[in-house]
Amino acid sequence: MSSPVLEKPANSETTYVILYNVSWEQLEQLNVALLGTSARLTYLDGILEIMSPLSDDHEDNKKTLAMLLEAYMRAKKIRFYGRGSATIGQKEDKTRREPDESYNLGTKKPIPDLILEITVTSGGINKLEIYQRLRVPEVWFWQDGLLSIYCLQGDSYIKVTQSSLLPDLNLNLLAQYARMADQYDAVNEYSQIISKTE
Repeated sequence: MSSPVLEKPANSETTYVILYNVSWEQLEQLNVALLGTSARLTYLDGILEIMSPLSDDHEDNKKTLAMLLEAYMRAKKIRFYGRGSATIGQKEDKTRREPDESYNLGTKKPIPDLILEITVTSGGINKLEIYQRLRVPEVWFWQDGLLSIYCLQGDSYIKVTQSSLLPDLNLNLLAQYARMADQYDAVNEYSQIISKTE
């Protein structure tokens, strides 16, 4: 068994490290060793990304976007099941990831239908490659106040301007409220607006 190789050491500007040549067994050992540290592990084909605890900005953005999305689905009576950041992936796919937020629509399923990813630091492992292997239908990235939507079509993701799962959702309006400074006011005002459009 080869030893993992540290490719990118952490510094004051880097919130993750990358290890190469990591076996699935080594991944499982590191997962146990890092329990309780709030580190997040992402794995693809022997490459392991260890992300340091997430920033307040990351968590605030994630929660605001999730609350807005959930307000929309409740107002439109769309049945959904929040999965949070439950780990997905398996040894056979050579993948492992804890999404920032995830949902099943309609019924509970082993793989999320919709994943939200909040991007604060660029670089690292290609999350879309992981989700493509797992056949996640839709992935949303929030970065610098903008939403990018990727829908699985065939065997690859296509960047789109409208959600396939939620075709009536006004993404520009959702993003506008997600950028508001006050989370409580953002969710309340957005909920009032979407309830009027029923």
